[in-house]
Amino acid sequence: MSAEEHLIVPPEPEIPDKLYFRIGEVARLAGIKPYVLRFWETEFSTLKPKNSGTGQRLYRRKDVELVLEIKRLLYERRFTIEGARKFMETQAKSEFGPSARSARVKKTQPKGQASLFGSDDSPALDKVRDELKALLSLLK
Repeated sequence: MSAEEHLIVPPEPEIPDKLYFRIGEVARLAGIKPYVLRFWETEFSTLKPKNSGTGQRLYRRKDVELVLEIKRLLYERRFTIEGARKFMETQAKSEFGPSARSARVKKTQPKGQASLFGSDDSPALDKVRDELKALLSLLK
């Protein structure tokens, strides 16, 4: 058996169902220090948390998932930072290339104004409303 076969890969942490996470929460979920997250923000252009009115970093779920992917590439797969950055860029190009984009645009183009705005009980409006409430509570 090789040394790699003896490695136990920890399960992905469960990401709570929240709209925004503070840097300490993301650091705990990923099992890293907050200063590592701040450094990764300088190295990976796709990792851009929003800032609250008080200047605190607010990570979205996709940011948390990105942090976990960066950690996996660096710590488990032993990529260098440059290698992880290039790997993620090639993944994004293949996943979101011109042909994939045109297929998404065709699917999501609204037929008319009614489909653009939906009804009052639209799930999209509910999600936007919830995000606005979460932001408001963070700003209080």
